[in-house]
Order: sequence, then structure tokens, then C-alpha cells
Amino acid sequence: MNVVELTRALVDIESVTGNEHAVARYLHEYLCRVAAGSGGRVEKMEVEGERFNVFAQWGEPVVTLSTHTDTVPPFFSSREDGDWIDGRGACDAKGIIAAMCGAAEKLIAGGVKNFGLLFVVGEERNSTGALAAAKTPRGSRYLVNGEPTENKLAVASKGALRFEIVARGQMAHSAYPELGVSAIDALLDALEAIRRVPLPQDAVLGPCTMNIGTITGGRAPNVVADAAMAEILVRTVGDANVVRDAFSAAINGRAEMKEVLAVPAMQFERVDGPATTVVSFTTDVPSLCPSWGKPLLIGPGSIRVAHTAEERVSKKELVEAVAIYSNIVRELLARGAA
Repeated sequence: MNVVELTRALVDIESVTGNEHAVARYLHEYLCRVAAGSGGRVEKMEVEGERFNVFAQWGEPVVTLSTHTDTVPPFFSSREDGDWIDGRGACDAKGIIAAMCGAAEKLIAGGVKNFGLLFVVGEERNSTGALAAAKTPRGSRYLVNGEPTENKLAVASKGALRFEIVARGQMAHSAYPELGVSAIDALLDALEAIRRVPLPQDAVLGPCTMNIGTITGGRAPNVVADAAMAEILVRTVGDANVVRDAFSAAINGRAEMKEVLAVPAMQFERVDGPATTVVSFTTDVPSLCPSWGKPLLIGPGSIRVAHTAEERVSKKELVEAVAIYSNIVRELLARGAA
């Protein structure tokens, strides 16, 4: 199966986070067929319930190619024209899976060994598959993580801080608001204070940014709200404590700030060949490394269409990615030997 056919086959299997078992089974069976005629070994790495990571190896892996099997909702199946494959996961990250599998088959055909493939669950939510894999490393010295970078080698990525801002109040009839305390008012005041906080800048990564992603609260229009909550995601460029402390001071007791996720900004290894870039998104790399080796980040597709109704990947980039991943594995194997 070529890289375009495999991409479409993977996209057409719904695997929104938490429901990756069908696509993982498909990959396990596919890689078992590849391994059967090439001296490879494939295993299921249990995560939770029906969810499992897939790991394949040829020899003792010095280099591991890795990405994730889950997607964001909503699912929509694949279609293609002469240049593009559209569908949920086309670039994030099922096209990347297909390119990595294509690279593995190309390396096998060239007699190359001592590399592996690792496909994990849960990246889009909480990196649960990566965290599970980190507990059982397989000796890899380099991890090539796949995310949509337009086949450019990322030299750095921003980190992430996710908070829940929770406000409490006291219910009352809205005709007599003085008898209650509005949690929504308190939350809005806290959010406005946070929005006024100057955020750090970095010479390489650029500005730290913040997104207020959700706001919930209240019971009815005629009831003073007794609870309200907002979810905030901050893309960090340096010491996360700077943001934590500034937000806490800005809120000043108006609400409770609960930290849900903290992922550090990352610097990546480099190899010769691909153009370089800097990315603002986070990945599984902080969860997988250093257990799985020194990290690199590269993949076909654009992050600008990932998570959108227009998600797609260029067929040309997929074919290029097969060669890029193959060349990176060869270079890193040579570096490891040296």
C-alpha cells in the first residue's frame, strides 16, 4: 500500500481521542504483515481499557519514529483530488503515520535496521499514551516526533499551561441581586484582570499568547449565579512560573486558579537537509523524552488546517516525507554509531 492509500485508509477509521482502538488494531495488523517478511517485531503497549500504543522494531532501535493515532472531533472521512487528501487526521497525524510506515518499508528494503515505530494514543487530550510509553522505553537514543511542520525541521516549540479559573457565589432571585453574590461577575473581573497581564516574549519563540477557550456558569437568567468557570490555555515561551505568579496576583482572590496541564517549551535536535522552523504548538515530546532519546520534530502538512473543517495534506509532501524520514533515520544511525 503506498503512502496515499495508507493515509486514506487511516483517515477513514474514526479515532477521536478515547476511541483509538480500531485504528490501533489496523496499524498493528498492517505492521505485523510488514514485520513478518523482514525480521521485525510488533507489540501492543497497553494504556487503559481497549486503548493501546503500537510499537514495531527492526533490530535494537537507536532511532524511533513516533506520532499519535488520535484526532480531535468531529470525524469526517477522506476524499482526494490530484494534489490533496482531505479528512480528519489527514495532516494531524495520519498522513504522518503513513509516511513513517513508508519510510520504514524503504529502510527495510535497503537493509537498514536498528530503528522503530511508536504510535501512541491520547496526544490531543493529555498525552496519556506517551506517558505510558515513557515508563517502558526500548533503548532508543533519538526520537523523531511527527507533527505538521510542512516538512520543515522544528528547532523549538512553545510550551503550554492550561488553567481552570473557578468562581463561587451565592444564589439569589435576580430581582434582588443584593441578596446574592454573582460568580459570573467575579469570573469576568478575574478574566479581565488576567487579560491585562503583560506576557513574556522570546527572541526565538516570539510572544507568549493566551486563549480563553470556554466559559460556563449560572443556572438561569433570573438566578444570581453561584458558580462559574473558564478554561484558559497559555502558550509559554520560557519560565512558566512567570505566568503563574502574574496570573495569581492579577486574580487577587476573586477566583480560584487550578492548573490542569503544564508542558515546557522545547528545543530540538537538528540534522542536515530540511529547512527549519519554530512552532507554537505543543507535542508528546516532553512526555516521551528523555526516555525515548533526544528529540527531533518534523512532519508533512500544515498546522494551520489541523483541527479545522478544511484539514488536508499534500500528496507531494507525503511522498517527500517518506524520503525525509528515511534520510533522518540513516543520519541518526550514523551519528549513533559514531
